[in-house]
Amino acid sequence: MPTSLTLQDVFLAQKTIAPLIRHTPLIPSLSLSERTGMAVYLKLELLQETGAFKVRGAANKILNLPAEARRHGVVTVSTGNHGRAVAYVAGQLGMNAAVCISERVPENKVHALRQLKAEVVIHGQSQDEAEGQARYLQAERGATLIPPFDDPLIIAGQGTLGLELLADLPEIETVLVPLSGGGLIAGVALALKSANPNIRVVGVSMERAAVMYRSLQ
Repeated sequence: MPTSLTLQDVFLAQKTIAPLIRHTPLIPSLSLSERTGMAVYLKLELLQETGAFKVRGAANKILNLPAEARRHGVVTVSTGNHGRAVAYVAGQLGMNAAVCISERVPENKVHALRQLKAEVVIHGQSQDEAEGQARYLQAERGATLIPPFDDPLIIAGQGTLGLELLADLPEIETVLVPLSGGGLIAGVALALKSANPNIRVVGVSMERAAVMYRSLQ
């Protein structure tokens, strides 16, 4: 696994995950373009099999596992989309996937995970407690932990979205990226700025999210 990333890692990820990932459409938004006075496009990652971009990173991480590691399955911690991505990819490869979530995760998300045949492990009142359970299962089973964002292979997988943006709109000037854990913006920025350093990549987070609020204090 690479400890630092280059554009070549993103291209390699694109080739690796191609069987499981859709090149999603980039469509113009007439309403947003009118409101802003500039051409605004939307990248429709909701059309991925799991409904979100997270499947890109999960696929790259899991598909890079050696055969012995695959036999022991994977485990992750998630509040929704990453868990669905891990469950979907593992299911496509005939692997076991345990997804650890806290008791606060809504029932609709639990149901979505179970629809993908994930082993849903509900533990604790917080994401930190659920992560502790995931690490316990990792050690107990010899499973591979699939982190939601802080992993080079995950970041390279998310960066393939940036390659698609460049392919579909070479003249792109600014990209707004949802910002939570940081895996998506790291990968997209790597892909875009390696090709053109003048492209602006802007992270967008909820103003009143607890983590963002404390970070700004």
